[in-house]
Amino acid sequence: MLQAIKYHRGQLETLDQLQLPFVEKYIPIRTAEDGWHVIRDMKVRGAPAIAIVAMLAIASELNSLIMAGNTPESAEEMRDFIQKKLDYLVTSRPTAVNLADAARKLAALVATQAKQEGASGQNVASSFIQAAEDMLGKDLEDNQRIGQNGAEWIMAHSAKPGTSTVAVLTHCNTGYASHLPLRTVASQLTSGSSLATSGYGTALGVIRSLASKGHLRHAYCTETRPYNQGSRLTAFELVHDQIPATLVTDSMAAALLADAAAGVNAIVVGADRVAANGDTANKIGTYGLAVLAKHHGVKFLVAAPLTTIDLATKSGSDIVIEQRPASEVTSIKGPQESSGTVDITVLNTIRIAAPGIGVWNPAFDITPSCLIDGIITEFGVVEKDANGQFHMNDLFINSAHRA
Repeated sequence: MLQAIKYHRGQLETLDQLQLPFVEKYIPIRTAEDGWHVIRDMKVRGAPAIAIVAMLAIASELNSLIMAGNTPESAEEMRDFIQKKLDYLVTSRPTAVNLADAARKLAALVATQAKQEGASGQNVASSFIQAAEDMLGKDLEDNQRIGQNGAEWIMAHSAKPGTSTVAVLTHCNTGYASHLPLRTVASQLTSGSSLATSGYGTALGVIRSLASKGHLRHAYCTETRPYNQGSRLTAFELVHDQIPATLVTDSMAAALLADAAAGVNAIVVGADRVAANGDTANKIGTYGLAVLAKHHGVKFLVAAPLTTIDLATKSGSDIVIEQRPASEVTSIKGPQESSGTVDITVLNTIRIAAPGIGVWNPAFDITPSCLIDGIITEFGVVEKDANGQFHMNDLFINSAHRA
């Protein structure tokens, strides 16, 4: 399976997603600053992956300090050093909640460790590194449960009577190209081999689960302009996994849902933040798909781990929407093709818009909870009550009891 993130004893590399599917190039990340730039420039993306890369970027920098014997001796100084790095990395992408959530949790852990009797700067750094690595295996397990829960719900609520297969549409990229975690295995850390890698994804994990059980008739993915995560990344993963799939432009979605031959049963998307009332921030274009799904009677589902659900954000109106550069809309990048041959060694940037035109480029939009049929989590699918309300707080209470 494709390795989107490579990590071994403080040596972190991420697959440059801007060059996929044509070029597989890894970017070394040695410092928090390196991590900030790959996240901000969208060389790595996807809410869970952003958080993982950010924390591992700090872990890599701390590991270098430990190896060089340059860690602050004082536990308090190390705590302050890590806190500054966390605050800095959170500014890279403000909309996705996973990064801020991970930073808050690891900051609390470091603060607690620093207060321990006899704690040193190296002790505090080591505790952070371990916590960052522990995030990885949990993310994979959560994604696999999300995939299974979503597949079961779709078959129970979306499949037509007498049929055993469904067609699903997804938007943007929510697979291992964006969420690929690394399972932390103690024996591998001590033996000197690279950490084992595996990936599944959230919304795309649901599609993978359906396919593995023989219940997927067909998958459709949107191109997801202006960054083309669907045509570059999701399509790449579907082809890689040999899942029957078709790419459509964003503007074809309405016609696709109206096409009886296509027979789309459900739309499954990921999320960068889910508010307490169920309003969801996701890649621009998600809101429009939800409106279309409601009109055509197609189930609309959001796949998100608990780390993406933000109870402190009461509704979608409280979510800050990131504005992206105009150049993402006015130009497009890709390899040159001549006589059916693609030269992947040279990527060209082509201007596709009239010079001087104004550009509005929000990275995300907000889908109101009233348009969402269910929120798929690792602890099950949350549905609305008789009054059409989601109760996300109950999900956290139940998950705490299970834990």
